[in-house]
Amino acid sequence: MTTAYDPHAFEPFAVTVDLAVFTVRGGALHVLLIRRGQEPYEGAWALPGGFVLPREAAETAARRELAEETGLPEAVVAALHLEQLRTYSEPDRDPRMRVVSVAFTALVPDMPEPAADGGGDADRARWVPVGEAADLAFDHAVILADARSRVGAKLEYSCLATGFCPPEFTLGELQSVYETVWGTALDRPNFRRKVLATPGFVEAVPGAARLTGGRGKPAALYRAGPATALHPPLLRPTEGHAK
Repeated sequence: MTTAYDPHAFEPFAVTVDLAVFTVRGGALHVLLIRRGQEPYEGAWALPGGFVLPREAAETAARRELAEETGLPEAVVAALHLEQLRTYSEPDRDPRMRVVSVAFTALVPDMPEPAADGGGDADRARWVPVGEAADLAFDHAVILADARSRVGAKLEYSCLATGFCPPEFTLGELQSVYETVWGTALDRPNFRRKVLATPGFVEAVPGAARLTGGRGKPAALYRAGPATALHPPLLRPTEGHAK
């Protein structure tokens, strides 16, 4: 029954999406940022995102805005695994009006610099080391911190780390992902043992190997396995104890 419902009794508000997209470049965790080309916060760096259209789902809007504001190829954007982070609904988070944002996070292997094409309200896009992502527009610093915390935690009990890797990778490259996100060194033999003992985490690529720049024989290559969760979890080291 909707006969007693009066939609005008409630103040209208807008819904937006924001995306914290991470990659590992040069041994450092990077986040994809756009520079705002209009007010509010013109000239400030921000997470990609924008308004959800009236007949559009939030995830659809997230992919559309990401493609428009960064110039990333549509095929790349369509293939991204987006995970909903949380909803941000503080009344004064946007100076224009009441805006509720649905935030997403995603992981991608290293890729070339994006190029904003003037779509939306972005005039530039680039990968920025997470430690240098300061003075972000709106409440995006809070969203970024939450997203980084979520990614670090999920590495412990999910296979999320392979999302930072190319389709075929060495165990050293996988270990580098964990070390970069967690900010700590890991014991190589112990890490290798845990990964290979976890059912479905990775699968060996038959006959494939890659020179890694060091001495010795080429390193074996692996691909992501069918598992989505780690049993047992790969727990991060406690402070002062690399594992």
